Amino acid sequence: MSHWIILPILLPAITAPLLALAVRHDIVLARTFSLASSLLMLMLALFLLSQASDGTILKYHLGNWPAPFGIVLALDRLSAMMLLLNALLGLLVLLYAMGGWDKRGLHFHPMFQFLLMGINGAFLTGDLFNLFVFFEVLLIASYGLMVHGGGALRLRSGVQYVVINLIGSSIFLIAVGLIYSVTGTLNMADLALKVAAVQPGDQALLHTGALLLLLVFCIKAALVPVQFWLPATYANAPAPIAALFAIMTKVGAYAIIRVYTLIFGASAGAESWIAGSWLVPAALVTLALGAMGVLAARSLGQLVSFAVIMSMGTLLTAVGLFTPQSMSAALYYLLHSTLAAGAMFLVVDLVVQRRAQHGDLLQPAPSFAQISLIGGCFFVAAIAMTGMPPLSGFIAKLQILNSVRHADAAVWIWALLLTGSLLSILGFARAGSLLFWKSTAVNGELKPGRRSGTLPLVALGLVFGSLLLLTIFAGPVNHYLEQTAAQLFAPQGYIDAVLATEGVR
Repeated sequence: MSHWIILPILLPAITAPLLALAVRHDIVLARTFSLASSLLMLMLALFLLSQASDGTILKYHLGNWPAPFGIVLALDRLSAMMLLLNALLGLLVLLYAMGGWDKRGLHFHPMFQFLLMGINGAFLTGDLFNLFVFFEVLLIASYGLMVHGGGALRLRSGVQYVVINLIGSSIFLIAVGLIYSVTGTLNMADLALKVAAVQPGDQALLHTGALLLLLVFCIKAALVPVQFWLPATYANAPAPIAALFAIMTKVGAYAIIRVYTLIFGASAGAESWIAGSWLVPAALVTLALGAMGVLAARSLGQLVSFAVIMSMGTLLTAVGLFTPQSMSAALYYLLHSTLAAGAMFLVVDLVVQRRAQHGDLLQPAPSFAQISLIGGCFFVAAIAMTGMPPLSGFIAKLQILNSVRHADAAVWIWALLLTGSLLSILGFARAGSLLFWKSTAVNGELKPGRRSGTLPLVALGLVFGSLLLLTIFAGPVNHYLEQTAAQLFAPQGYIDAVLATEGVR
């Protein structure tokens, strides 16, 4: 049993109340503690990635109770990768927020740490009920961050976000209850052994529970027909928070990958690969709607939000095929799209800061401060979001297209992915033309509404640097992801590791 596994949850769980109770009135101390915690988190994530990279599956039994009777945390290649992505994005977003966003309320840093805790817990948990618990931690922390800084639009969007997620939570509980009623367990490894043995008379309950779980995860991942909450939520959230929210949709994608390869995978009997027939059509429609939204957006925040929806459609199309090759391609695209969306939301904030009353509306306005620099940042982020060369998005889309060649829906996937990419290029080109090129022809100059120093630009540069490293080291990264996909489609190792009683008294 490895005690290191609980630290990604324990570290922010200790830091958050310390920030809330002891240092919330001192912004310097709050930043120091929060930054130190985030740096430690990144180092811890790198260490855990090195531990999991050889295929070893580590576990931690809370209270030293053996699975499936107690709570268990498990670390494999996939969860280690997601921990590192969360730690990296969290640190970079925190650096950006320290440019001034964190001063707009007393509780930014505690809520930020609680959000990181919830995300890490979702990646590490080994049972469905605690996945629900960490989803609720996410909901509470993200709602507080969503309304950080106030404003009627932000509050209204936050209420919509909470209502949709509370509905999802209720469905989650129903699904968990149905699955428990016919299997007697919620431990994922134990479920992987028991779902195939469910009696024929109980198959309908198990089938319903599996589909309700898929619906819940699709809400989190913003997949059609439950994607409508995302554009208003992300477009109206504080920019650093919207950037961090880029990984929250990936929590839904992670849950789909974990549950429907481990529990409802090849060994699930009548319920084998139950998600595939639903996931691919929904993902393709999501991809198409996201692309049309990018083209029709009236503000830069809306445009990026629809681009996130499109990216989730692209990601889950590859996931929904449930083959090792498509899964490996999907995971590389997951890494790229998370960092690209984070960068783009930060660019949105830099634009809003400098365009005064015009904000991020897609309309010409007088030239603003640092228009050439911000225009260059927009150009790089747009290349990343649309999947154009030379950045990692181009590699990821090529991999996805190659991995689906033999799928039944290959023609549809190729057509929609290529058409969607073209529409997104046109949408971002239109936005860039209106915000930067045509604005230089308008007389006058706008004064920035607020100044945030150079730290936000440094943070954005580090996000771009991360994308560049992902491109340069595409070979080693893809080798790791191929091993990750192979591990996912050979779940017996995970099952044996989690259910083994060695080291448990």
